[in-house]
Amino acid sequence: MSTLEQIEAAILSLPSNDFEKLRNWFFDMDYQHWDEQLERDIAEGRLEALAQEAIAEFKAGQCREI
Repeated sequence: MSTLEQIEAAILSLPSNDFEKLRNWFFDMDYQHWDEQLERDIAEGRLEALAQEAIAEFKAGQCREI
């Protein structure tokens, strides 16, 4: 049995309150990784073209409220 299979089996055997705690922890970790990746992308200028495009569209009046 692989490590992943062992982890899956352990998760399936958790009581519901522990499963909820694990789920919340996992979501928090996932969001943290997402935020860190976004910060790296911003710092490295990977989103600059998208930002400039959005600013240009806003200035041209091509935006609408949602």
